[in-house]
Amino acid sequence: MSSGDSSFSWREAEKDLMAGIDTSVPHSARIWNYWMGGKDNYPIDQQAGEQFAAIYPGVRDLARVSRYYISRVVQFLARDEGVRQFLDIGTGLPSHDNTHEVAQRVAPESRIVYVDNDPLVLAHARALLTSNDVEGTDYIDADLHDPQTIIDVARTKLDFDRPIALMLMGVLGHIPMTDGDELARSIVERLKAALPVGSYLTVYDGTNTDYAVVEATRLYNEGGSIPYVLRSPEQITRFLDGFVQVEPGVVRLDRWRPDHSPLGPSVAVDGWGGVAKKTA
Repeated sequence: MSSGDSSFSWREAEKDLMAGIDTSVPHSARIWNYWMGGKDNYPIDQQAGEQFAAIYPGVRDLARVSRYYISRVVQFLARDEGVRQFLDIGTGLPSHDNTHEVAQRVAPESRIVYVDNDPLVLAHARALLTSNDVEGTDYIDADLHDPQTIIDVARTKLDFDRPIALMLMGVLGHIPMTDGDELARSIVERLKAALPVGSYLTVYDGTNTDYAVVEATRLYNEGGSIPYVLRSPEQITRFLDGFVQVEPGVVRLDRWRPDHSPLGPSVAVDGWGGVAKKTA
């Protein structure tokens, strides 16, 4: 169905989008959308975003650079590694150069499955899929804390006999830090174990590499929003254990295979990420 179809109504889609969504408290996906210059946010999100940016001005650069990092990773996997299946967990609000857009520009037959359990994100997803002919794209309503459900449903939508790119982009920060980071690592290991040989894991997250971002995140977490945990680059690297890292390894996002960015000059940011392949 297209947006030009007489049976489609953006007014009705907007009602569905807003149903049950609380706009009186800041929301991490909407704040990120605000930092990206998007329009899917409200004054409460803008206020929280400005408070964070007042302490850590680099957050807007982090939002921009991380989006372009995702684009480079997907393009690399689709173009250079021939990956045609992507499992993108914690996708967030649709933006420019979403995973399916980048992958399908390279290979139109690419299949992308997004995973999220946020009502706001899922409402946007329904509107996106209703209003556009996005072939090969699907969504799963599931929680990263329940990896087995994600695997079970993903098996009905992807071919687990062929390589899959598992994407954990900016989402692991929502998993609490436990002794030795056991909880987050166990979730990632269960997801990795289900992947066929030849698959890839790609991650990124905000890092505790600057006092300002640590302080801004502390105040943000105290404000009642869903907490976000900053990890060290070394802790992020451990998520790739058992896989073979793709050059240049786990690095600052602006240093991962940089090239010309349509989003403007790349700058140093407090976010690290990398890509690794399952070879056995």
